Amino acid sequence: MARYIFITGGVVSSLGKGLASAALGALLQARGFSVRLRKLDPYLNVDPGTMSPFEHGEVFVTDDGAETDLDLGHYERFTGVAARRTDSVSAGRIYSNVLEKERRGNYLGRTIQVIPHVTNEIKDFIAIGDDGADFMLCEIGGTVGDIEGLPFLEAIRQFARERPHGACIFIHLTLLPYLNASGELKTKPTQHSVKELQSIGIAPDVLVCRSEHHIPQKEREKLALFCNVRPDAVIAACDLPSIYDAPLAYHREGFDRAVLEAFGITPAPPPQLARWEDVSDRVHTPDGEVRVAIVGKYTRLEDAYKSIAEALAHGGIHSRVRVRGEWVDSEIFESEDPAAHLEGCNAILVPGGFGERGTEGMIKAAEFARKRSVPYLGICLGMQVAVIEVARNLAGIRDAGSEEFDHPAGVKRVTPVVYRLKEWMEGNRTIERAADADKGGTMRLGAYNATLRVSSRVADIYGSCAISERHRHRYEVDIRYRDKLEKCGLIFSGMSPDGRLPEIVELADHPWYVGVQFHPELKSKPFDPHPLFREFIKAAVEQSRLV
Repeated sequence: MARYIFITGGVVSSLGKGLASAALGALLQARGFSVRLRKLDPYLNVDPGTMSPFEHGEVFVTDDGAETDLDLGHYERFTGVAARRTDSVSAGRIYSNVLEKERRGNYLGRTIQVIPHVTNEIKDFIAIGDDGADFMLCEIGGTVGDIEGLPFLEAIRQFARERPHGACIFIHLTLLPYLNASGELKTKPTQHSVKELQSIGIAPDVLVCRSEHHIPQKEREKLALFCNVRPDAVIAACDLPSIYDAPLAYHREGFDRAVLEAFGITPAPPPQLARWEDVSDRVHTPDGEVRVAIVGKYTRLEDAYKSIAEALAHGGIHSRVRVRGEWVDSEIFESEDPAAHLEGCNAILVPGGFGERGTEGMIKAAEFARKRSVPYLGICLGMQVAVIEVARNLAGIRDAGSEEFDHPAGVKRVTPVVYRLKEWMEGNRTIERAADADKGGTMRLGAYNATLRVSSRVADIYGSCAISERHRHRYEVDIRYRDKLEKCGLIFSGMSPDGRLPEIVELADHPWYVGVQFHPELKSKPFDPHPLFREFIKAAVEQSRLV
């Protein structure tokens, strides 16, 4: 049976619970333990799939097709453990499950209440697969004191009480604000946050304190005294130059040691940190720099493309170069010349997105990369706009476009070389979707196999002609235009196993030009970069030598 670590947050949100959880998972792995990480979010959306990227950041997709919080991306990147549908749940999903059971009569006519019905549902979720790892790390979203988070805090209190003694510990992450006027770190907000947690019945075993400044021993002792933890269980989490410094920084602070001591695991197995030492060394001692323009729809919030930003960094770590991402709103190109923003960039990436806004700018970015022989990587919508650009400018389909941008209420405006996917194969099952179906969870989601053309660029990159990648989209390139596009040099180098759905296109007469329908960024890691991002950054390095 697994030991449980519950991570809560206090004072303010966005302190880095997800990163702390991921780093702790990596450190426990380095000591020889197996881990699994979970996220419990108190918002009432069933999942983040229908939430605006500006509202919530990116949606991280698992192999089994779950749309989850971006923190699961941190978990995978730091531990290499593939997330599952059972590793993410929201209050909306919990309440939905409870209400479905009530409608089915599972509760035998009882009055449905938060306690015990909602809390029992949360506890059942937490316990799924608890014999599959040495440690289960469960991050509770939000901040202590939020009304919507109370059922989750009550559930983990009950859960710990029902488990054998010593099977669960609590970590609380808070902020130590620094007042410039007095030159002091203030501990009172943390004290109040811990008091709020204790009033619920939860006493933290380890206190992690975010701070912009070094935390003196005097303040640590004060926090230990007033928050009822050991002084060596007060862990400083200071700002770092790179998130990939976090495992080593937390280890120096004794975070993993404090956690294992709280479980009574002493002496702890020595850690093997060579992997993270190598990553940190490559991050901080690069041999050069490349500039990559990311031309997208949601560039005002970098978290909307979090996995892409990190996958680019992973490619840079492999090539030992610093990747300077230059975020460009694609709408700008609808009124301005792309050259003014893209000249001097060593590579161009066009990521995914939904809706018509900004797509003409994306098409212009793809055209610029093709004509100027700049390395190009198009992901999801980025592949589709590349196909549209070639169809318009090389294949003679002047009104080429996508059904996503062609409004059915008006006169048909385009020849749709990209169409809405109505059915597809998932294993041996045929999945069908109507145009008026619910938006949530109705896309082509999760891992699907693809077959690559022998001797194609992508087959060489992967070192195989059989791959599996994660998808999240409703629209596909229409295979009926394949012959016409391939005559223009756009090769369909990856297809679904049944040959119906294009997965990868590449330009034959170009230094490096690849479009993929899936999301390779979701499987990239700092110690194991995704092959496409690894080679994309290599191409950017070569391009930088030509400039």
